Amino acid sequence: MFRLTDYMQQLATPTPVRRRGDGPIKPVVIWNLTRRCNLKCRHCYTVSADVDFPGELSHEQAMETLEDLGQFRVPALILSGGEPLDRRDLFQIAERARQLVRVLALSTNGTKIHGAVADRVAEVGFDYVGISIDGIGQTNDWFRGVDGAFADALRGVRELKARGVKVGLRFTLTEGNAHNLPDLLALCDDEGVDKFYLSHLVYAGRGDKNRGEDAERARTRHAMDLLLERAWEAVSGGRRLDIVTGNNDADAGYFLQWAEARFASDIIANLRAHLAAWGGNSSGLGVANIDFLGRVHPDTYWSDYTVGNVKTRPFSELWTGDDPMLALLRTRPRPLKGRCGACRLREICGGNTRIRALQLTGDPWAEDPACYLTNEEIGAEAAERLEIAPFRGKRHDPVHRFF
Repeated sequence: MFRLTDYMQQLATPTPVRRRGDGPIKPVVIWNLTRRCNLKCRHCYTVSADVDFPGELSHEQAMETLEDLGQFRVPALILSGGEPLDRRDLFQIAERARQLVRVLALSTNGTKIHGAVADRVAEVGFDYVGISIDGIGQTNDWFRGVDGAFADALRGVRELKARGVKVGLRFTLTEGNAHNLPDLLALCDDEGVDKFYLSHLVYAGRGDKNRGEDAERARTRHAMDLLLERAWEAVSGGRRLDIVTGNNDADAGYFLQWAEARFASDIIANLRAHLAAWGGNSSGLGVANIDFLGRVHPDTYWSDYTVGNVKTRPFSELWTGDDPMLALLRTRPRPLKGRCGACRLREICGGNTRIRALQLTGDPWAEDPACYLTNEEIGAEAAERLEIAPFRGKRHDPVHRFF
């Protein structure tokens, strides 16, 4: 996750760089509590549906896992799905989580948040509720597969804001909805939304099957230009909006070159030091995933690679064990190839999103095919660009063959 507004603030009011300690980094945990969902999103990485899926953690198993996460002192916990509100014991889990973790968030499609449910969400005291909206009106409904989903999600935004809950919109950028980005930013202003999260498409679940809809590089750059302008407005004393992007750490490099064209060298040196301290992609290091079956993954999109299962071994032990993929993901620099290996910005982006390289080539260390920076911009003029092949209905096998 790239916190654009936070790093934009370094241009307005520079601060000293805070380095990570030498000890193990405790991850932000994204927990998919259920696979059930009332929507049918085209880019769903869990391929959820409105049915009960077998094998989900029982209430007792979920509560045991929660206690372990609390004792392990994870810095933040995001309760997700499917649609987490479709899990019957969601509020019991959330109420205990509120006592155990410093930052607690809810990731939802928002369509069920009204009346008594909105009251319960507010009562839990979530630090943040992210509501996914992928366009205005019918565009959102088409992406999410259900008529009326936009109106219901917007109702959820309004009901939470009326109860004083911090709310953000989550938007996945594709060719089919990029034109709605300006209107979504305006919607944030009109509705008093606190945060806007732009997610780049990841080739996982239905997002893998629909990767032909990934935004073209020029359109991605245009979207980033809009976010950069809006973020600078916010830190310059204009309309406040916390802007975050995810799943394409090249955003940090694009931001850096935007800043290099506008600010003095000493400010840029400080900004680059902050970005390098962040380090870009944090899969397997600063972020972890527990799926609805209890399996632990390096992040939410690595469903084909499992570290272990919390049903049989605590998360804390799995995350601090000797898993070979986690060890490689935590290596700095990572063993990157192609354009990523030759990139002058690799210390900033960390090699970007490894799962896209894996899905396209079968090699998690190949270049990320969704990097939208040119060879000249990354200092890899001699590297050949890997073209994204059209989806043919077959994915590469899991990564076990690399060990």
